[in-house]
This record gives sequence, structure tokens and C-alpha cells, in this order.
Amino acid sequence: MLDGVNVVLGVSGSIAAVKTVELAHELRRQGAEVRAVMTDSARGIIHPWALEFATENPVVTEITGKVEHVELFGEDGWADVFLLAPATANTCGKIANAIDDTTVTTCATVALGQGVPIVVAPAMHEPMYDHPGVLESLDKLESWGVSFVEPRVEEGKAKIATEEAIVLATARAVGPSPLAGTTVVVTSGATSEPIDPVRTITNRASGRTGRAVAAGCYVRGADVVLVHDGPDVPYARVESVESAAEMLDAVLDHAAAADALVSAAAISDYTVATNDEKIRSGQELTLDLDPTPKLIDTVREQYPDLAIVGFKLETAGDDDALVEKATEQLDRAGLAFVVANRAEVLGEDETRVLFVRDGEVTEYRGDKQGLGLRLADELVGVLGD
Repeated sequence: MLDGVNVVLGVSGSIAAVKTVELAHELRRQGAEVRAVMTDSARGIIHPWALEFATENPVVTEITGKVEHVELFGEDGWADVFLLAPATANTCGKIANAIDDTTVTTCATVALGQGVPIVVAPAMHEPMYDHPGVLESLDKLESWGVSFVEPRVEEGKAKIATEEAIVLATARAVGPSPLAGTTVVVTSGATSEPIDPVRTITNRASGRTGRAVAAGCYVRGADVVLVHDGPDVPYARVESVESAAEMLDAVLDHAAAADALVSAAAISDYTVATNDEKIRSGQELTLDLDPTPKLIDTVREQYPDLAIVGFKLETAGDDDALVEKATEQLDRAGLAFVVANRAEVLGEDETRVLFVRDGEVTEYRGDKQGLGLRLADELVGVLGD
């Protein structure tokens, strides 16, 4: 996701600085080269040697005759992006007012002047985060094009965002944004049909592919709506649903304002009449299954011009049979393309899929994060068309 990207990690004096060693490792796992810049306050919390170990590069702790701030961020500078994580209230206020009295704030001034992308991950106590002067500073920085990774407000603290959120925001800030200005709705994971208050009919879908698609579209610049029965995520607005009917209603609510729908969820094909009370165990029971409406067919009928991407999952047959089933779906609903795969990839880290579009079939093998980016890039071509 960050292959070949040079990231300068600016660390200021929040207790969240203790998390920067693992953050530096994660940035490097995603392909980035990382160099760290620390304030004096940050050095009181974590030793520069820890970040030197994590980045395998010397750490900037003072501005010397080497003019490190210019070497990193000036014209033809080393950095592709400046990531401030954690960023304290003090540091944000100084940057917003062009006060350069630490290594981090001096680097930020040069980066802003040179137009280097800046990503800020605030971390502070909640009352500080709610202070009108701090909020004014954050608004000013945002108006200058600085990107923010919203903190997690818990236990009276605005805690630094997760590593996943920070890495994705960094990739979005530094990478191409061909989906900027678009809204993409993504369905993900399994739906559940209630039998009674404690039992459901569902399937084995984990939702990892759908979440990867949502993240990939976010990295490519889209505003993403994720419709699923799962947790909140930092890269999308989440619509929480449980049943197939709830998922369909949520998608229809957003379809009018959307540029594309990616239907990656494993939606229940059947539903049942729900008992108001728990069904007693130990008795023979017959369930009458009723088919649920096909989501993509219903959406296509109401929004004939919406770009829709379908997924086709099969359990048997060779690639020719898989392509045949995907083509039937493609033609029936007028889809942009179909992503076809087999059930054995459910819940796995690695995947293999076939992209089926207008008689053209291409293969993807790799992790699901890569699949999300590949699908987003395919979607760029569709929306460009």
C-alpha cells in the first residue's frame, strides 16, 4: 500500500509516543521507508534509539548545520509525506500559527510551504481536544490541506487512532486519488435471518474482502459507505444491518447519492418467519424458507444508471464454469464487472479471483488488501468511462 513511499514520522510529547515503534514497523510492513523526527518532550517519553531501531534510520532530534528540515522537506527533499503521530494540542497550535521552536514544528513549516502532504493524528486529553482554540487550530490546518486521522475518544481521552487508520490515511494522502469526489457504497460480510430472538440462519462469510474493498476505495480518494453487520471502521461511514431486508433498505437509502455500488456481501438467499419467543429445544422442527429479493436486481431496477460491481461465489466447477456463472450475472443485471471466486477463500488471508467484464477475464492472486486496491483501480476505469 505504501510501496516506495518515504514517510517522515513526526513524534511529539504525548504518552501515545510509546505506540510509535509499532506504527513505524507497520508503515514499513506496508512498503514505506521511514525516518523519525522527535521533539524534546517526545524524547522524555520514548528514547530515540527505539525509533532508530524501528526505522533503521537515524532519528532527527535537533536541527543542525545539516538543515535537516530542508533536507527532508525542501525542494527535492527526501519526504513524500509528513505524518505527525502523535500530535499534541501544543504542536497543532504552533503549526497553525507558524511557530517553529521544535524539530517537528520547523519541519511542518517547510513541508507546508513546499506542498508536501501532511497527515496529523492528534492525541491528548478530551478537554484539550474540545478547547475552542485547539479546534480553531485544527480547522485552520484542515483548510490548508492537512489531513486528519480522528482520535478515539475514550475514558476522557482523545486517544491516538489505530495503526490501521493512520496507515490508510497516509496512503490516501500520498497516493493517487482518482476516485476523489465520488461516493462508493460497499456491502460486506454475512447477513443473518432471525429464527427466534436467539437463533439465526447465516453463512461463513467473514467480511474481510468487503472491508478490504472499502479500504481500497478510501485510499483511492472515494467517500465510502460500508453496509455490514460489523464494527465501525475509520475509512468509511458504517451502516449497521443484520438481515438481507435491512441491507437492501440501507443500500437503497444511499444509492441515489452514490456513484457506484460494490455488492461484496454474502447476502442470505432465504428468510424465515420469526418467532417472537425462543423455540423450545428437543422437538422436531420444520422451517419454511422464503426467497429474499436479489439486492443487485432491485437496485438496478430503481437506479438504471448506477455502476454496480457484483461478486459471484461458487463451490464447484473449473474456471470456465465460474466465468460462465459470472457472465450470466453480469448480463442479467447490467453490471460493470463481476469478481468471481470459490468458497475455499472465505475467511482466508490470501485469495484468488477472476475479474469478468465484457468478455474479458483477468486474474488476481494475493492478499485481500491488494484485492481491494485492484478493485478500486478497476472501478476508476468504469467511472471514467
